[in-house]
Amino acid sequence: MNKQQTVTEEIFSIDSINKYASLMTLGNGYLGLRASHEEEYTDQIKGMYAAGIYNKATNNGISEIVNLPDLTAIRIEIDGELFSLLDGEILSYHRELSLLDGQIKREVVWKSRSGAKYQLIFQRFVSKDDLHLVGMKVTVTSLDKQSKLKIVTGIDAQQTNFGNQHLLEENVRVFDERIMQGTFQTSESGHQIAITASCSCTGDADTAFVAKNRQLYTTVTANLPLNEPFILEKLCTIHTSLDDETGLDLETTGVQTLQKKLAEGYDDLLSKSAQKWKEFWDRKQVKITSEHEFDQFALDFALYHIEIMTPAHDERFSVGAKGLTGPGYKGHIFWDTEIFILPHHLFTQPETARKLLRYRYLHLQQAIEKAHQNGYEGALFPWESAFTGVEETPEFAAINIRTGKRQKVASAIAEHHIVADIAFAVVHYYQATHDDEFMKKEGLALLKETSRFWISRACEEDGKLSIQDVIGPDEYTEHINNNAYTNYMAHFNVKQTLNYMKRFKDADESLLAAGEDFLNRLYLPKPGPDNIIPQDDTFLKKPEIDLSKYKMNQGSQGILLDYSRQEVNEMQILKQADVVMLLYLFPDLFSSDVVAENLQYYEEHTIHDSSLSKAIHAIVAARCGEKEEAYRFFKEACLIDLGPNPHSSDEGLHAASLGAIWLATVFGFANVSIVNDRLSIDPKLPTEWTELEFPIIWQGTRLNITITQQKMTILKLSGPDVQLDIRGTAYQVTDKIEVGL
Repeated sequence: MNKQQTVTEEIFSIDSINKYASLMTLGNGYLGLRASHEEEYTDQIKGMYAAGIYNKATNNGISEIVNLPDLTAIRIEIDGELFSLLDGEILSYHRELSLLDGQIKREVVWKSRSGAKYQLIFQRFVSKDDLHLVGMKVTVTSLDKQSKLKIVTGIDAQQTNFGNQHLLEENVRVFDERIMQGTFQTSESGHQIAITASCSCTGDADTAFVAKNRQLYTTVTANLPLNEPFILEKLCTIHTSLDDETGLDLETTGVQTLQKKLAEGYDDLLSKSAQKWKEFWDRKQVKITSEHEFDQFALDFALYHIEIMTPAHDERFSVGAKGLTGPGYKGHIFWDTEIFILPHHLFTQPETARKLLRYRYLHLQQAIEKAHQNGYEGALFPWESAFTGVEETPEFAAINIRTGKRQKVASAIAEHHIVADIAFAVVHYYQATHDDEFMKKEGLALLKETSRFWISRACEEDGKLSIQDVIGPDEYTEHINNNAYTNYMAHFNVKQTLNYMKRFKDADESLLAAGEDFLNRLYLPKPGPDNIIPQDDTFLKKPEIDLSKYKMNQGSQGILLDYSRQEVNEMQILKQADVVMLLYLFPDLFSSDVVAENLQYYEEHTIHDSSLSKAIHAIVAARCGEKEEAYRFFKEACLIDLGPNPHSSDEGLHAASLGAIWLATVFGFANVSIVNDRLSIDPKLPTEWTELEFPIIWQGTRLNITITQQKMTILKLSGPDVQLDIRGTAYQVTDKIEVGL
């Protein structure tokens, strides 16, 4: 990785303070720590989140990921003047997140109101070597006079989730006049959290401690000689009752862990974390040689965030729609995980993909109960879930300020394609790993119960079966019948279930019979005379409007300012890829001309108001040979979080769109897919790229694949020999092969 692989901020701006807090989030899958500034600013959204820690603020509320007590706040006074970038004068400013080692560093030269100049350097990391560790370092240097320095920092439990307080303070302690600790419990879910912190500094300094109003602070005062740096290091550990189900003593663990870390210090601990990051990049980086350096940067940014958002340490947790970068969507888990994020892990670290599927298996009973409550058999997985696995989708959206009414949220009762999405991920996991142990138990259980759901969900209609009153991926079209994406996915779900039941000799005769009947009679929308696949029974009969002004302002949902949801529902308007999503997941389902014509038709009717949409269009366009269009979609997908909009990511990054950047690269431009249980590669590199290199694991074999405009080189790094399909021809990879393109 070159030195350009940093997220940088050259100008301090309150307007974009929360966007950068998300972009520069630190994490390790256990913790996510937003990159809020150490000094206080009124509008900044601070946040530290631990995977799995959810709570309801009220009895009838919705579970949300808990904003833990703040460790990052550092109040600095120099000669009685409070350091703030809104006061005095900023003489220079630079902040960067190094994707290489996972450290944020901010350098400021600040002139106080009295005219004195100071250099302040802030450093911070969340350890990749120790999941529980956060390190901070502050260096203050007076540039033109001797001064008096005062620093106040500690553990601040006044943090909320936009006003919702989730934590009860149990105890605050100071050990040996050095170590601070706060212990807390979530008010409804009963999770316990212990946060332990300690500060050390260079030179002579006086320290004092105080606890008040849910805050435990230490105050450090010292003389600040001219041109002599004063360094304060703050090390913190976070432990929760989810770490160990055997009754871990969190308080003792926190103190003992921190004592060991204090002996090492910030720099050594950062070095250990950086080594783990180096191992990650050596193993997983995708390398692009492009006319535009931004392509490589955007992909590295995506991989960094996929890594820090995924709780690979624990199968009880999954990936929220904002990862651990902010409070958006209340930290809930959607279909994003299985369709947009899991594939990266499946092809680079399949044991992590297995854990993400185990999360669904561990909540299979809750899905069965939801199906039963809704009058169905089998398993109906929640549209939004959290730690407990029950449905977390709110019943109503926010109040309409003009009508005073709340609109009912239909996702939980109609957006059922998530059931088949999970089954799809199970099948792909097995195809990529041949993990018989998983499939015999967890995989088959998931497939059978999801199939039972679809069989019970289907309705008799003139001798055929239809799936009615659903919402497909296009959420601007609600309560429709026979959504093409849903029907084909349900068909795949049941078909693969029967295949694997037969393969593993599961003798559930009633399910086999019901499944065969379902497959024989389920209506599957076919291309019409114009080759267009109907998105649902009525979509193609609805009126069209000029969408150009809404396409110019994609992602804003601006159309809802001009039309009600009911009106949008009755026009040919898509929020995001729907039929195109189907074409992506099943590249060989229809002929190439049908795919191309449907891509064009539905893109013309798609506003791309969802962050999930652009990269999927990029993949299908690439496979159609539309290189220029595919590359345009790819670049636009990369800008969803990294673009100039100062508020695009205020409440957290778009996890699925980050996963989809990798998908567009590997499944689109490298055109990797699974065909007949074999890995197929048929490259479609953009003209702007001269080389693409990426690692992949397939059925236990680790490969490194390099693609140029002229040839493809496949190097086997480890594992058994493997057969691949390259542009329709089978190749046996025993060591290294080269294929002309």
